[in-house]
Formats: sequence, C-alpha cells, structure tokens
Amino acid sequence: MNVLFAAGEALPFVATGGLADVAGSLPRAQKSGGCDTRVVIPLYSDIPDKLRNSLKYVKSFYVPVSWRSQYCGVFEGEVDGVTYYLLDNEYYFKRQGIYGHFDDAERFAFFSRAVLELIKNIDFHPDIIHCNDWHTALIPVFHRTFYNGDPNYSNIKTVFTIHNILYQGKYGDELFTEILGLPSWAYPLVEYDNCLNFMKGAIVCANAVTTVSPTYAQELRFPYYSYGLHHILQDCSYKFSGILNGIDIDGYNPATDPCIFKNYSAKDIKGKAENKKQLQKMLGLPEDENAMLIGVVTRLVEPKGIELLKFVIEEMMADHVQIVILGKGDWYYENFFTEMQRRYPGKIAVQIGFFQDMARKIYAGSDAFLMPSKTEPCGLSQMVAMRYGSVPVVRETGGLKDSVFDCGDDNGNGYTFKSFNAHDMLGAIRRTEGAFANKPYWRKVVNRAITSDYSWKKSAGEYIALYKRLVEN
Repeated sequence: MNVLFAAGEALPFVATGGLADVAGSLPRAQKSGGCDTRVVIPLYSDIPDKLRNSLKYVKSFYVPVSWRSQYCGVFEGEVDGVTYYLLDNEYYFKRQGIYGHFDDAERFAFFSRAVLELIKNIDFHPDIIHCNDWHTALIPVFHRTFYNGDPNYSNIKTVFTIHNILYQGKYGDELFTEILGLPSWAYPLVEYDNCLNFMKGAIVCANAVTTVSPTYAQELRFPYYSYGLHHILQDCSYKFSGILNGIDIDGYNPATDPCIFKNYSAKDIKGKAENKKQLQKMLGLPEDENAMLIGVVTRLVEPKGIELLKFVIEEMMADHVQIVILGKGDWYYENFFTEMQRRYPGKIAVQIGFFQDMARKIYAGSDAFLMPSKTEPCGLSQMVAMRYGSVPVVRETGGLKDSVFDCGDDNGNGYTFKSFNAHDMLGAIRRTEGAFANKPYWRKVVNRAITSDYSWKKSAGEYIALYKRLVEN
C-alpha cells in the first residue's frame, strides 16, 4: 500500500511541535509494517543547509492558486529509509519562520494544491493521502472538488488527522474566490460560523478523520474542548476515531542519548542517579538525592495548566522537593517563575526558552515529571519522561489519560488527578512524594514507567488497518 503523508513540518527537516515528531517517526514505523509511506512538506528556508544540500532536484511544474499559476519545484531526499518530497516556491517559503505570516492562507492553499499536482508529476501513486492539521486541510476539499473525476485520482482516499483543534485555519469569506478558487457549489464545504474554516472542510470531505488519542476523540464532541467544531464532529462521528500517538524510541533512548550525563537503561538504571546529581549541580540546586526533583518541560501557556502550578508552588516549597522548569510562552508566566527562582534559590530552577539538550537532561535527571494540562490532545512529553524513568504526574485528559495510569492499583506507571484544580494536582504530587520516600516501592514504580511501551508499532498498525478498510471499501 502507498501512502503520501502531507504535513506542515517534519523531523529532521523542520519542527515547531509534536506534529514534526509524528511526521518524522510514524512513516518510518509504517514502512516496517509494509506500507510505502512517503512524506511531503514545504521547502522552508529554515531547513538547515546540511539537510537542504542533501536533497536532489526532481522536476518542476505549475500549480493553480485561484486565478494564479505558481511555480513549484520538487526536491527529494531519504532519511532512515523514508522518502521525503520538499516542495519549493521562494515567494511562499523563503522567509524566516514557518507559520504566522500574513498570507498563511494563500501559502498553505498553494501547498495543498501542489501536493495533489505532485502525484501526476512523480513516479509514485498513493492509495491514501494522509493530511495533518489545518495546513493541509484543503487537500481533501480540493480532491473532492477538482480531482475526484480524474481517473488518476478517483481511487485515492483521504485521511485527515487533528493534532490540535485550537488552530483551524479560519479566514474571511473574501478568500473563497481570491485564494481558494473553488466553485460556488463548494462554499458550504468550507463555510462555518460566518467564515471560512479549512479544518471544517477537511472533516467534511475526508474519507476518514482521526485525532491523536481515543480520549481526545471523545472530548472533541463537547464544546469545552472543540473550539466550536463539536457539531461537525458529531455529524461526522461515523468516520471519526482516535489513535494514540507514539514516540521515536530510538531517538529517545537513555541507553544511547548523547545529550545526557550518563547513559542507562531499564535493565541497569543506576546511571539515572548520576544524571540527577549532575543536573542539580548544573542548575545550582543542592545535590540532595532525597529531594524529589520534579521536571517541567512545556510551553508556558494557559492550556498547559501552568496556572495550577503557579497557584500552589509556594505551598510546595514546604515539601522536600526541587522543581526544574524549562519553557517559554506568555511573558506573565515567564516573569512569575523567574521571580519564584529568585525567591526560592536552591528549590526552583527556571530556564526560559526551549533547548532540546536541556530537555533531555531534565527527562533523565528528574524523579517525577509534571503535566497538569487543561487540554492535551496526546502529549509526547509524558511518554518521553517514562522512557527515561521519570514518573509522570498528569491530569486525566486527552492522551495523558490514555498513557498514564495511576499507581493506586499497584499496576500504574504514574500519578493522576481528574479535576482542573490546583489542590487536586497538589494531592497527586504529594502522593508521588510519599511513594518516592518508600525506596523499594519507588523502584517498582520507576520500573513500570520505564518499561511502558509507547513505540509507534501499535499505533502504526492501527493506521495501516484504517487505510486498508478505506481502500477495500
């Protein structure tokens, strides 16, 4: 089976978040499962020169963007056995930053149409086009309106995955003719709540719609989580499902990770204590093996539940804990936690920004890992933390609920709380502290966490099964 995986970003070329991790690792897992999955992304100027220079030019063609005809160059590369196509147009993609430009609607309308035009310009015919988030949401719409009658395209099925429903691609009606160039009969496909909504169009037009965890799929049927799209998802529930993301267990491997202080594994975890000691030393914290070191690696924004930590962090200072925070986001939270570091030296260490090297040191050096998210479609950090033997403390939402199971039944791999409430979170943290103080029991908890299997093998199999059902039908 042939699959073309279309995304706005993908590792190792360019990344801003979890989508890039998925686009960089899921296709590789699908290759192992018998799918020839190839990835297509824009050729951004942010792509490092070393990777850019490894690409080979294939050909060029022109892409209709409403009344325009725009150049598209095709470059090809291979990473870990997976073929990548990178689509070039300097007007749209030769600029700093991959998102957040005034003409993003036109840029990704071009990219979506270019993905479909690519198919007749390369020696690869997909059975499935797997689209991801709003950047590629117009592919199912364009496929239905412009290509479905073409014999080269009529047997292609489309899958659309929602990674974060907050970002839907919402624009004014004036873009319908000027940018999308769709026929007038197609207006209801993309119109929603008095504007154009690219994600809504994909949900309606795709043959199957997925999201990144089973619990998030249930949550999106309710207004609290869906940012207005619950009616559409309820109407399309017959083709909507959740498949839990995995992580790249080769890339995140404490036995081989060059970023951490000392390598270790589930079979021999002794090196984790050295990582904690060296992390404490690096950050100016007392080298105290009996202080439970809590790691937080996150965007400092409201949906990540940072408000809960802000509310009780001074109460936590009475406990025998240390807190390490790595992240950036709202200046209000950045300033608050920087002030907490100043106020509680030796208890709190804060690094504003995101540094992959430091993130891995925190995964390896922390005893517990806190994710109190208000919403979390899947979350990868809790899985990575477990991979490094850091016990997660999470709120039961989205993929956190599907991957972290409370130790109350002696079979869990972390600690959880239900309500979005600061003292419920504090209760879970203090239960974790109690377990940490009981060293024989804590070793069992850590072992259950570090041996949890969140590789892509199971999830890739579920996607392949979905593809097969679509092709057979």
